[in-house]
Amino acid sequence: MTERHRCRWCESDPLLRAYHDGEWGVPERDSRALWELLNLEGAQAGLAWITVLRKREGYRRAFAGFDPEKVAAFGPADVERLMGDAGIIRARAKIEATIGNARAYLAMQAAGEDFSDFAWDMVGGGTIQGDGATVPAKTELSERMSKALKKRGFKFVGPVIVYSWMQAAGMVNDHARDCFRR
Repeated sequence: MTERHRCRWCESDPLLRAYHDGEWGVPERDSRALWELLNLEGAQAGLAWITVLRKREGYRRAFAGFDPEKVAAFGPADVERLMGDAGIIRARAKIEATIGNARAYLAMQAAGEDFSDFAWDMVGGGTIQGDGATVPAKTELSERMSKALKKRGFKFVGPVIVYSWMQAAGMVNDHARDCFRR
């Protein structure tokens, strides 16, 4: 049996390997799932992805299964409750951003703008193929998408976070050239 070659970033941990093999880079077109992933990418800011991945189920519990309508209704008491929840990263700005992002998501819906259509339209409707050799931290496109998200009221959506989200959601294929997932 031959060994599968993977992207180097996932070699250090079995959870990262499972995420890489089954999720990372798989095109996601469900609006709610994309919104969840964007918030998890924002939670990662300044941290390693494995930290968020290990707490993903805690995030799902804490944020009502990432139901935007429920999260948008969270108030100050919920923020305090979440600040005491060891199942998530207890950073007030990130918690408040997730709540605000739920409101921004719902505002887009109310305006007739589908979140998935918005994201995929920005990348031309299909996966952008990276060269498999270099992986940028951000691109001109992630900068434009970041600005478009911020204009709609989203927080923790800088161009580096947005590019990571684009990779994770399959909008960009940055698997290494020798990776079996490429």
